[in-house]
Amino acid sequence: AWLNDTSVDGFLGNLREPEKFIKMDSTWNATMTEDTSKPPKTTMVEAAVGLLNIYEYTMSYSGTDYSHGYLNHELDWWTLSPYNTIYIYKIDGTGKGELSNASVLYGIRPSINLQANIRIMSGEGTESTPYRLVGDRDNNVSGTLLSTRYSGEYIRFGTGENNLYRIVSHETSGLTKITSAEPLKSGGSFITSAFGNNVNYSSNNTIGTFLNGDYLASYVGANDRNMIEANTTWYLGTVGPEESYRLAKYSSTTGKDLTANTATVPVGLLRLGELLSGHFATLNSNVAYWTINPRDSSIVYVVSNDGTTYYTPPSYNYGIKPALNLKANIVIMGGEGTKNNPFILQ
Repeated sequence: AWLNDTSVDGFLGNLREPEKFIKMDSTWNATMTEDTSKPPKTTMVEAAVGLLNIYEYTMSYSGTDYSHGYLNHELDWWTLSPYNTIYIYKIDGTGKGELSNASVLYGIRPSINLQANIRIMSGEGTESTPYRLVGDRDNNVSGTLLSTRYSGEYIRFGTGENNLYRIVSHETSGLTKITSAEPLKSGGSFITSAFGNNVNYSSNNTIGTFLNGDYLASYVGANDRNMIEANTTWYLGTVGPEESYRLAKYSSTTGKDLTANTATVPVGLLRLGELLSGHFATLNSNVAYWTINPRDSSIVYVVSNDGTTYYTPPSYNYGIKPALNLKANIVIMGGEGTKNNPFILQ
């Protein structure tokens, strides 16, 4: 549901003109299998976005040397393949395929099929210089509004070692939600904080006080502070065990009525299941950090540095990955929106 959600709450809804690039009626082999050999086409699911099955993953490495496969990035994530009615194959931090109960919260690596006529315009296919596709790059975006840009693109924001952020979405019309490219650091080390003395985020709880006080004063320069929308609504819905990500924002899984549990402050945190709320680097370059949503009245969700999600009392200390909305009049003055050449804002 999340992968193929066409609203701002899911994956597909935040991609740039997906119908121009993606084969929207792809079929995914979700056949139950007891080994990693190529499964028969018994259970085929049609969807624009899917996951790799366990056989497809094994083709990314040679023989039994899974640790050196090109898809191994030291994080834990799901494949598409069920082993039986309870367990599904997932990939662990060593790159090995193993079984896990389907209700555990592991990372997600979306898979798509590009249309046959897609052509490469530039790039080398490397991490620092990825391929850019024809139609997926603008030659000159200087002078255009940031609100016209796309999820995942990088911007220069903040100060010192914490000056790289990414676009999350345009959840509020005209505004651009961003988050730090990695949890906050001080002197090269990740900083940590308690969530608070309860599970409700606000400007008065421990982490909210820091984000709307010291963070704005010390981690964001005066020019950048003027770009922040002060009246952002943060949704604090409770998501119980095995419940839908939609409950982080809505009062029911239909996604129609917003939760009444909210906070209105300039700076918050990403919610459970929101785009970029998980890690996108490797195990040793991250720290576990808070999301904004409780699991119940005594514990809050945390994203682990191995790509899994768990829950913990709010008095514990974890990393901080701030999120905020930039105003509608923010203009791009330079850059390409890449990690090595982020957008420069005014």
